[in-house]
Amino acid sequence: MLVAAASARYVVSRKGIQAASTEFAPISTLMNDAIAAQRLPGGVVVIGHGGRTVFHEAYGSRTLAGEPGLDGSPASAEPMTEDTIFDIASLTKPLATATAVMQLYEQGKVAFDDPVQTYLPDFNAANDPQRAKVTVRMLLTQTSGEGIDVSLGDPWGLAGADKAEGVHRALTTPLQSGAGEVFRYSDINYIVLGALIEELTGEAEDVYVQQNVFAPLGMTETRYLPTAKACGPHTVRGAAIAWAGGPSELVACPAGTWSTSLLPRVAPTAIDDQSNADPSKNPDFGYLLRGTVHDPTARRMGGVSGDAGVFSTAHDVSIYAQALLDRLADRPSRFPLKRATLELMTTPQQPGHTAQQVEAANDAAREAIAQTPNTADPLLAPNYPAIAGQRLFGFGWDIDTDYSKPRGLIFPIGSFGATGFTGTSVWLDPGSDTYVILLANSILVRGSPPISKLRGDVATAAAQALRV
Repeated sequence: MLVAAASARYVVSRKGIQAASTEFAPISTLMNDAIAAQRLPGGVVVIGHGGRTVFHEAYGSRTLAGEPGLDGSPASAEPMTEDTIFDIASLTKPLATATAVMQLYEQGKVAFDDPVQTYLPDFNAANDPQRAKVTVRMLLTQTSGEGIDVSLGDPWGLAGADKAEGVHRALTTPLQSGAGEVFRYSDINYIVLGALIEELTGEAEDVYVQQNVFAPLGMTETRYLPTAKACGPHTVRGAAIAWAGGPSELVACPAGTWSTSLLPRVAPTAIDDQSNADPSKNPDFGYLLRGTVHDPTARRMGGVSGDAGVFSTAHDVSIYAQALLDRLADRPSRFPLKRATLELMTTPQQPGHTAQQVEAANDAAREAIAQTPNTADPLLAPNYPAIAGQRLFGFGWDIDTDYSKPRGLIFPIGSFGATGFTGTSVWLDPGSDTYVILLANSILVRGSPPISKLRGDVATAAAQALRV
């Protein structure tokens, strides 16, 4: 069966909808070259356009040869598969936390310009006048003045998860700049938002988003993997989980838990190196993380945090992306937000933004694209952000900042997306009805540089293939 989309041709196969022509061949070249250069072990790319999945392909390996296998012994490399489950890292912020906050906004339970201390008094127990100015909007748009992360300089949470301590540190860490003054990408902002969700709903964030975001969308492969809620053969080392059974073992698990039978499909991320100069403080020190979140703070909090902790497949992320685009286009959609709310979420919302700023950024981007055609030379890439000194951020979504490289050379400033430290990214362009997803566990290759350019190059190649 042939499916028409844009000017390319596609066919349905057992692997999903695949390109029938050579339109997407440059993406395969980019991925395979990056794997050969040891930038990443492998990855999965999914592209959607015009309401359909038009490309879905797995590349390389899920694990590296000689790395510990599930039983801890050195093993052969496992091939990357389209159903590989990834630690999506900071994609947790928009997909889970920000979406949940927007639901609370729709329910009238939270207002964006209310001070955070209205909902979480411990955020400003000392009545600091600067902290009193921090609003929910500032947390969502990364403009609160918070630092990048809480202190990890002592061994809290290593011998055993301590979520309360992580939340306490997020609520009490001193600001590094004035409220609303600068854009600074901060995990603390979203840890606090996770605490806000739990305060207003009376539920743990993993429970709330599973029931109110992932389940309504049909994202059956997406979940937090809290160590304390693992079901099936496993052992616990401090704040981390480890396999303790054959890959074929299946266990019927009660509601509210997750089955360790998923672990063989989970892509490992990195060796646990959290030690605070004393490896004896961390029972998991030196072990490969697989099924335990890589983010050190979320890990010490037991695997559930507003900033990280969600695991998913590329297909499930594409379900979220397609439903989002459908809702924005006023097509039938299961996305759990109203169209007007989603429009707020995906347009610039940081304090002081103006529509003129957005249009100026678009003009600058169009000029940069016209003057610098797609090239392998990173010196000829357009600026990120398009205008120096300007940062455009929505409620959870990056629009035009230093982190916008997954936009590539062609998608406009009106598009938006997010990245994750482990090697994950998603970029969406409502104007062309397109999304580009790249999930990888690139940090498994120790010492490899970030895959920022690869993300952008894949997006550019996708836009070219689709004649965007």
